[in-house]
Order: sequence, then structure tokens, then C-alpha cells
Amino acid sequence: MITNQMIQNCVEEWSMVSKTVLCVYELNGRMLVNSGAEPDRKTLDDFIESGADTQTAGDWIFLRILDDSDPVYVLAAKGAGDTLYMTARMVGTSLKALSRAYRERVDKDNFYQNLILDNMLLVDVYNRAKKLRIENVQNRLVYLIEVKGSQDTFARELLKGMFAPQNGDAITSVDEDHIILIKTMKENPTEEEKQEIADTIVSLLNTEAMLKVHVSYGSVVAELKDVSKSFKEASVAMEVGRIFYAQREVISFATLGIGRLIYQLPKSLCEIFIQEIFGGDIPELDEETLNTLDRFFENNLNVSETARQLFVHRNTLMYRIEKIQKSTGLDLRSFDDALTFKIALMVEAYLEYLEATDSRL
Repeated sequence: MITNQMIQNCVEEWSMVSKTVLCVYELNGRMLVNSGAEPDRKTLDDFIESGADTQTAGDWIFLRILDDSDPVYVLAAKGAGDTLYMTARMVGTSLKALSRAYRERVDKDNFYQNLILDNMLLVDVYNRAKKLRIENVQNRLVYLIEVKGSQDTFARELLKGMFAPQNGDAITSVDEDHIILIKTMKENPTEEEKQEIADTIVSLLNTEAMLKVHVSYGSVVAELKDVSKSFKEASVAMEVGRIFYAQREVISFATLGIGRLIYQLPKSLCEIFIQEIFGGDIPELDEETLNTLDRFFENNLNVSETARQLFVHRNTLMYRIEKIQKSTGLDLRSFDDALTFKIALMVEAYLEYLEATDSRL
């Protein structure tokens, strides 16, 4: 139901303009708002029990406010002149519009939650979308924003200010740590355009809410029923990004690369691979070495460029690489060995993630 404050504001404005005393009650007779005097209690109770839509009792007019044929409130109005009934009807129409707008917003939120979680039959998707005036055929892309709960409400309000329902965008959530943006898109958006929206979200929440967030997104879908597919892709991208690309603030399902492949491998196969590459002696790499390896791989195994970016002598970098070769037997200056080592590090990270997940269960 709409808040008492919303009802209070509506009633006070009408009461001031029309010089009419107005009271709003719930269907059980509990008073919500009163702008002045109250009607006789027995008369009010008799009207509520009668089931009538309107009733006049002395200086008072009672009106039952309906929303889609369902009663939601009882309005009592008192005033002088022949316009009292007209005033009561207009106040009733205003309250009805408020109730309908709130219900539609709640219903849409519930609809999108069930849609992305695949909790509806296809026929129900079409029927409810039509009732809620949601376009069936329209390009949409799901963005998943990880906010870690504490500022979820504030973050949602900020996003609602940027992505308006009038444009077909929708914002919802299925847990306290994530916000879901269902964004309408133009025909065939480029990867740069999709990335730009994600970057804008990160910048907004970082600047306005002082939040460090991560954003992932799936692929563009043309029909409403496929929104759940884009959401699942965004969820996978968020999870894979957390395991393999933790330094990235934005990650797309289309750019997961080999991380997506490893994420789908069974644990037993990963353990066999690690045993083949490292045997029983998995190298322990410190932060400096890991940073060196990341930069080395980013520079396509270019020793000179990597040394320049790390501000170290070329010989120092070569020493670090040779140290890894001695412990693993892999020469990282060779493309095949470098690729094997890179994959092995990712597989090991995935195994650590699985162990951490199992320990929390």
C-alpha cells in the first residue's frame, strides 16, 4: 500500500483547496489521515459493513475507493455546498491513481524478479507483460552491479535517477549484495557502447555513493523472455571475474576468454592438470612475482617492455623468470611454456575458489 505520508500530502492539498474536511480509513476502519473533524464512528462502521460505494449521512459523504474493482480505502468528506460530492469523487480519484501507480511499480519489480529467475511460464510472461504495459520485443541488456549490501538502497536510488522507467529501463534486485539493471538498447550496440554504460555506473556509484563496485553484463537479447539468459550470463561473468580477473571493475560475458572454459571444468580434471604441470610441488609466488608475471603476459612476453614498465633492470626481470623456470621446468620466454604456466595459475586459482566455497557450506 502507499505510505501514510503520500496519503497525507494528497489529502492536505485537496482539503486546503476545497475547504473540505477529509478523512481516509483502511477497510477495517482504522484511520490513516484526518484533516479536521471525524464522522460519527457508528455511522462510519455501518457504511463499511454495508458494502455500498457511496452514502450520505448529514454533513458527511462516505466514499469507498476502488482499485481494479477491489476496495482499498474509505473516504469521508464534510463540507458545505453542492460541490461536496464532486470534491469527494476527485479526492477519491487522486487516491486511486496513487494506489495504482504504487501497485504497478511493485508489480513490475516482482515481475522482473521472477522473469530473470525463470520463475514464470512463457504464457505468464506475455500475459503479465501486457497487463503491466511492458514491451515484449525490445533490445535489452542485463547489468549486474555488486554493491555488498550496506549501501544497496542509496545505490538503487542513484541508478533510478539515471536509468528512467520511461525509457524502458528497469532496476530490481534478488539479494542484498547485487542490483540488477535491465537496460533497453538500440539496434546492434557496439561493445564500446555497452562498456561505456558499465563505466558510467561505476563512476556514478564511486563518486556519489563512495562505493567500490563491480559490474558485469551479458549479451543483448531481443525478446523479453530471453532477459533471464542475459542475467545468467552476467552472473557467470561476475563469478568468473571474481576468480580470475579481480582487478577489473567491469567485465563482460563476451570477454571472459579462457576463464570461462576453466570455470566449466570439473574439479577432478583441474586437479589432474595441476598434478601434471607442478607435480606435488606447487610454487608459492609472492605479490611481486605475480605482478611481474601479469605485466609480462600483458606485454606478450616482451622482456624489455616489461622491465621498462616495472622500472627494473632487464637482468632483474630475467632473474625472476629464470627462478620460476628452475622451480617449474617451464621457460616463460617460450610461448607454449608461458601459456601452460598461465593456464596452470588460473586453474590453481579456480581450485582455491572451490575449496573456499566448500568450506563456507
